[in-house]
Amino acid sequence: MHGKADRLKGAKAPKIQQPIDSSLQHRLPPGQSLTEKFPILHEGEVPIYDLATWNLRVFGEVEEERTFTYDELKNMRQSRVVCDIHCVTRWSKFDAPWDGVLFTDLLKELKVKPEAKYVMIHADPDYDTNVPLADLMRDDILLAFDFDSKPLTLKHGWPLRLVVPHLYFWKSAKWIRGIEFMTEDREGFWERNGFHNTADPFLEQRFSGENIPIPEDEWTRKEFD
Repeated sequence: MHGKADRLKGAKAPKIQQPIDSSLQHRLPPGQSLTEKFPILHEGEVPIYDLATWNLRVFGEVEEERTFTYDELKNMRQSRVVCDIHCVTRWSKFDAPWDGVLFTDLLKELKVKPEAKYVMIHADPDYDTNVPLADLMRDDILLAFDFDSKPLTLKHGWPLRLVVPHLYFWKSAKWIRGIEFMTEDREGFWERNGFHNTADPFLEQRFSGENIPIPEDEWTRKEFD
């Protein structure tokens, strides 16, 4: 698990899995392969929840810590985001439809302190990833319940996942359980293990440190939805 960045750095480039029209080429970040499937990649066991006890905790640099139940989140204004998603393992999927609560709508329920500049997303099992608060203020950042008009599958993050379309997909954490507002940045799980802190796919910010060779096409050997 901790050597994943090193494994990806030294491997061969994948072949394009799906031809792409020239008019869409600008949407595909460098080094990515387009797929209509939805690869399943994660570390650790898939958690199983009882919605009667599941909650989302919001804490850190807020005037008042909050805990939201699943029903409370579902009763907030629901929005749809259709976006392109890009995984560090070299696959991209266009026009992915998600439904849930916009992060900016959740913020309306909170009293975030003005000194909060960063957010740590906490997720199961023992996962976290860091995102600047400014990145989460975009109008396409979603706490998603549904994908393609159906509830998320267990392996894609049910009952709730984050969707951050403009960054590599490890920032879109599955199985989220906590949102921590911070005054200073702090690295998350993959960021501590060789992945880039910012993760802009159009700048190929895959890994920290040295220049990065094209990684392997391991995603083609994984499960798909």
